[in-house]
Amino acid sequence: MSRVTVLGTGLVGGSVGLAARARGHHVTGFDLDPARAARAQALGAVDAVAADLAGAVAGSDLVVVAVPVGRAAEVATAAFDAGAPVVTDVGSVKAGVVEAVEATRPGAADRFVGGHPMAGSEQDGLDGADADMFTGATWVLTPTPTTDPQVFEVVRDFAVGLGAEVVAVSPRHHDALVAVVSHVPQLAATTLMDVAARRGEEHATLLRLAAGGFRDMTRIAASHPAIWPDICVANRAAIVAALDDYLDALGAVRALVADADRTGLLDLLERGRRARRNLPVGTPTDAVLVELRIPVPDRPGVLAEVTTAAGVLGVNIVDLEIAHSGEGAGGVLVLVVPEASVAGFEVALDELGYHHARRRLT
Repeated sequence: MSRVTVLGTGLVGGSVGLAARARGHHVTGFDLDPARAARAQALGAVDAVAADLAGAVAGSDLVVVAVPVGRAAEVATAAFDAGAPVVTDVGSVKAGVVEAVEATRPGAADRFVGGHPMAGSEQDGLDGADADMFTGATWVLTPTPTTDPQVFEVVRDFAVGLGAEVVAVSPRHHDALVAVVSHVPQLAATTLMDVAARRGEEHATLLRLAAGGFRDMTRIAASHPAIWPDICVANRAAIVAALDDYLDALGAVRALVADADRTGLLDLLERGRRARRNLPVGTPTDAVLVELRIPVPDRPGVLAEVTTAAGVLGVNIVDLEIAHSGEGAGGVLVLVVPEASVAGFEVALDELGYHHARRRLT
């Protein structure tokens, strides 16, 4: 059992606490709102509540920052100042947080691993907290060239232990990707819901006619609004770029409809259908796995290079171990990945100059 600190006991922080306690970790919570922290304890999301941040961090093996994105870097640096050995966060924007920690606490930045579990609920706060929220979910980690490999392993093992599948990408790549798959969909759903709600006298009838497609597409418009201004400001460049692409695409489909272009519309609908059906659904539990043993030099950035190469290709790293050389000149990075995705990953490793040996696991 390890000692975990959760700073911020809302929806995600409460879910982390519930999931961690269910798996045998001791969880201490701290929240600027003492009533919310007390309720988290009453609901079983934390074992104990600390009176202040320093008290929460004392004796902890891992600190999870679960506050709004705009405060994440500030709270992470405060955790390091209080003696935290390893810190991660769960916000949906990464580059600004990681870069702020690097700038303000350069001596501790190698012990910070940005994180983002791609899971949530439309319910607000602790009412939506769920011990199974991360089971089967993708949990993105964003190592940098300065990340300590042992620290990455601690954070990765924690996320995997909560049932998640870990993908590693660079902070800026993460932000560009989530702008497309998370942030713009939220804005699109909210805007469509707002358009429907502004139909005045037609409103009641229109909403009675709302079928499954409309309800599915606008479901996330019901999510907690208070977190989104911070997210949109923190990731505004990537969101604006993604919105521009979306607007261009909407302009193109508007033209297809205006021109009654049946062929063009059918092509678009078929492309969308194929893409939707090809969305990954996680690694099958009966997937054949292979072990890759990758000799690596003792230099900064090796872990980030290898893990983000896997992340870019969508390769799920099922297990990860770092075996250090007795001579201290490097070591061996041992990865377990699905056999179905190993070929492309091996090509990427070769291009990066990493030799490796493969062993099929039975």
